[in-house]
Amino acid sequence: MKYENELVLKIAWYYYIEGMTQQAISDKLGLSRMKVIRILDTAKETGVIQFRISTGKGMDISLEEKIGEKWGLKKVLVIPTPSDPSTLNELLALASANYIEDIIGENAFINMGYGDTPSRVLNHLAAMTDVPISVVSLTGGVNYYLPNAVSSIFNARLHLFPTPLVISSEEACKAILQEPSVQEIRRMIQLSSLSIVGLGGMNPDATIITNGIMNKNDFTYLQMQNAVGDILTHFIDENGESVKTDLDNRLVSTSLETLKTLKNVIGIAGGPNKINIIRAALRGGYLDALITDEETAKQIL
Repeated sequence: MKYENELVLKIAWYYYIEGMTQQAISDKLGLSRMKVIRILDTAKETGVIQFRISTGKGMDISLEEKIGEKWGLKKVLVIPTPSDPSTLNELLALASANYIEDIIGENAFINMGYGDTPSRVLNHLAAMTDVPISVVSLTGGVNYYLPNAVSSIFNARLHLFPTPLVISSEEACKAILQEPSVQEIRRMIQLSSLSIVGLGGMNPDATIITNGIMNKNDFTYLQMQNAVGDILTHFIDENGESVKTDLDNRLVSTSLETLKTLKNVIGIAGGPNKINIIRAALRGGYLDALITDEETAKQIL
């Protein structure tokens, strides 16, 4: 085991620091090129290699400035749109984690929303930070905030709602929301220095469907009510106004009204399916900052 760990470090050093090619490393160490590639992948997955991107000036200043001025945002970060759409969420999460790691201070508390992209942000952030970060959940659903299967480094203290996201009945939900442990998390949310939220679109593979929270018939009904997507599982129309659902009275989730009162709310989303929900979230005044990709940024303008 010790030999394998040393081999991972050695190969990572040769490749990233000394700039050797994979074939040169293969020849030097007497390994196959495929094994070198697998070890480099392992180094990234386990946190031996951590990428830092300077996000201070962003990727497209003109787009960032136009969006920021139009909607009065404190910060806009636009990353290049990848050629492979399936990698967009991961790249947005990585850029977001780098940006957040640069701006948070010591002993900072970060509110984290539910969704695929926020979950990826949390895992990247917990792997790259030098000191433990404190993360407060904005919704119920403990499993949405736990480390993923490849996170061997998870430098985060989690403060979570000890509840599911959706409760079986309205009466049970009301009772749960009065529990001291739930009230404590609600108080912590108000004191955090920044909040991270994903923006869910109305596409068939939306996280809220793939996780079984809603079915496609529910989704169709919401579309008939002019919903364009959700923030923290609260659906809104194109103007950012709330669209009521059967779930609302059974949700353990920070309300949209509360979200507007929080400091430094960062929305993270990109891709064609997210254009309408991004516009709606901006019109509704829910965000202080936006992190998206170049093609999406052009469309929302």
